[in-house]
Parts: sequence; structure tokens; C-alpha cells
Amino acid sequence: MTTHRTGESYDVIIIGAGPAGIFSGLELARGRNGQIRVAIIEKGPDIDARICPSTEGRSACRRCDPCSVVSGWGGAGAFSDGKLTLSTQVGGMLDVYTGEAKLRELIGYVDRVYLDFGAPTQVWGEDEEAIHELDRKAILAELKLIPAPIRHLGTGKTKKILEGMKEELRRSADIILGESAEEILVEDNKVAGVLTSKGRVIRGSYVIAAPGRDGAEWLSEEAHRLGLSMAINPVDIGVRVELPAVVAEPLTDVSYESKLVYHSRSFDDKVRTFCMCPYGQVVTESSDGLITVNGHTHSEKKTENTNFALLVSKTFTEPFNDPIAYGKYVAGLANLLGNGVIVQRLGDLINGRRSIRERIAKGTVIPTLKDATPGDLSLVFPYRHLVSIMEMLKALDAVAPGIYSRNTLLYGVEVKFYSSRLSVTRVLETQVGNLFAIGDGAGVTRGLMQASASGVVAAREILTRLDKM
Repeated sequence: MTTHRTGESYDVIIIGAGPAGIFSGLELARGRNGQIRVAIIEKGPDIDARICPSTEGRSACRRCDPCSVVSGWGGAGAFSDGKLTLSTQVGGMLDVYTGEAKLRELIGYVDRVYLDFGAPTQVWGEDEEAIHELDRKAILAELKLIPAPIRHLGTGKTKKILEGMKEELRRSADIILGESAEEILVEDNKVAGVLTSKGRVIRGSYVIAAPGRDGAEWLSEEAHRLGLSMAINPVDIGVRVELPAVVAEPLTDVSYESKLVYHSRSFDDKVRTFCMCPYGQVVTESSDGLITVNGHTHSEKKTENTNFALLVSKTFTEPFNDPIAYGKYVAGLANLLGNGVIVQRLGDLINGRRSIRERIAKGTVIPTLKDATPGDLSLVFPYRHLVSIMEMLKALDAVAPGIYSRNTLLYGVEVKFYSSRLSVTRVLETQVGNLFAIGDGAGVTRGLMQASASGVVAAREILTRLDKM
């Protein structure tokens, strides 16, 4: 029989120190005069120790476990370029639970908190005339533009803001880093605490599960073990596009991150732009030994390129119900063929040949991800995904000429592992009493702003219940 060491007891245990978990902690810390006992458990390191040699160009991805890019204080958002989307229309489906009016109020509240911690005052995408003209061009290209004002933090500013939040939380919460939650403990259908990777049993009256994208599979497995109902979200799989920044300026000068949606003519599959990074850098992430691709924009350090993701959404029906495994399978093909991320010139893909370093070097786009392997993405993606991506690139070229250029670089694979959504109430409580599931890992949000807002929702409900005791 395994013996577990009993740790301390808390009012609230928060699993995950990404934006959802951090905002839960901040809201709890500011309630009841800071008298609530809170523990935040995060499997990754402190933010200052989150160093990735591959993103700094010093070496190829080492497949660190946990990956410093997606795990640690600040979550995956700490190494993103910090785009706060001030719209209810993108970033998740929190409005399904709160209603649109309440979500709008939550976004405004969360935005003010970010401002208090030093977020810049400038907001992109508020020029109505420019937005109208971009929308007109998008419609003619069979694209749908989703207007979304954005407050851009930049990677450097994001880190400083997260450090400030950590310092405030240290005064009222126990922050446990480098230790993961292995199991959620339940007694009489009510949450009782957490068993950690170090064999500790930490008791808690309430548990907020906010494991982020990197913890989505763990949360799905825990939900299955506990008999919780799950809804299957679409899985988003695609490429990261890199091109000269001047080519993307018709998009980025108007709204910084243009949210554009296309439905392919061939298959009617939804394709969308995601995480547009003007003058940014393509980077890698590691999750369970798989290397995938992402993008950043630094507030201080600029490149000559812009990058963004094109993601194809696919919903599965019976009998298959494991979209996370499907996404990992596709990413695994790229890792198998390229020993990591594959990069290909669009012209080579069109001509049915793999890319080689010499042809890439002749082009107009200098890759910012130096350790990507030139290869052939047609050997990786399913046919319908590849066709949908190519159609989307042609449509975008009508809005920003030059996107569908032979020199445009495509990196694969980019996958978003937030494909399983727990069945939760309007306050994000699961079928287990006092167990809340929030953020990207729970499948209810898909970005910094709504993830942060979901943390506020859960914390406020807990505060209400504690006040009634």
C-alpha cells in the first residue's frame, strides 16, 4: 500500500499558475480582508527560471519536461506576446456560461487589473474607418472579419506584469512551484484536496483546476477517472505562417491581430487566423515529448517578419472521441519526419517538392526559427487540412497581396490542446461539489482575456459561499 504524506490544509487550492489560476488567486486575495488560506500549485518553475535555449537561438529544442515555454509561473501566456483581446466574440466560449453582458463586464474588470499592473494604455483596432475598409476587402475574399480591439503587452512587458502579480499573491497565498497535482481527491462527491507528484496530500475545501493547455490531457484523464461528463470541442491543427512584415501591414496596421475566418470551398471546414505576431519570432513548444510551433512578439526586440497561425477546426463524432490524441498524432508525424518542427516554402509545397535550406536561403523570408527542418508538409497533414489551408492563404492574399507568395514560409505543426470541455455550471463548477474547472485547460476559454475572466468567475462564487458560512 502506498503511503502519502499529509500536508497543510487550505480553504482553496488552485491547480495551475497561468492567467486563469493567477486571477483566481488575486480575486480571492482581495476578498475577506485577505484572510482566505490559498495554495497555488504549479508544476513548472518560477518565471525567472523559465529559460528556453531554443527560443533564444542557443540550441535546438531539448524536449524539457516540463517545457519552460508552456509551464511555470504565468503559464503559456508568460512566453506569449501578451495580446489582451477586448471582445466577447473571440477567445473562448465563456459567454455560454455567463451571458454576453456579464462577460463584457468581466473583460472590462480584468483589463483594469492588467492596467493596474502596468499594461500599456494603447489599444489597437479602434479606427472604425480602417476597420470598415478591411472588412469590405475581407467580404470580397469570402473572409469574415471579427473586430477585436487588442491591448498588446509584448513578451517583456508580460513578464513584468506577471512578476508583479506574483509579488502581490505571495503576501496572502502559498505558491508551490515544481510540484504537480497528480490526483484530485473527492469524498462523498465533494472535493477534498489534491495528491501531488511528491506524494503529499494537501487538503482543501475548494479546488480550482486551471491547468492550462499543457494540462488539458491530465484534466481530461482526471475527469474520466472521477466520472465527470465531458463535451468534445473541435481540435485546431494547422501551420504557422511567416512572411515579411511589410506584406502583413494591411492587416497588422489596422488591428494588430486580425481575426479572420474562412470556410473552405472544398470541405466547408472552418479555418481561422490566430496569434498574429507583427515583427515577431517563430518559436517551439514541447508537450509530452512532442515539439510544436508557436509565435511571439517582443515589445523591445523586433524582427523583419510577421508570423501567424492558420488553424483548421475539426469536430469528431462517434465512435472517435479523443481529439487530443488526434492532434498529437499529426504533430508526431512532423516530429518523426523532421525531428521536430518542419518548415517549407509555399512555392515548394505548391510544386510538390520538399524544401531544402538552399532554396529557402534564396527567398525573401529569413526564418526566425533556425532549428526547423526543411521538409514536406504534404506528408504530415491530412489532405482536407492542407487544401483548406491553401484556400485560406489565397483568400488572405486578396486582402494583403504577397501572402500567397512562393517565398512565404509554413511551419508545422501548430496544435492547440484544449479539445475536451468539462460539463460545468454557470459558475464553472463541475459535477463534484466545490470543484471548479476554468481556463484553456478546461476547454471553456482560448486566450489570455477569457482565461483571466474565468478565474474571476470561480473565485467570486467561492467568496460568496465562504461569506455564507
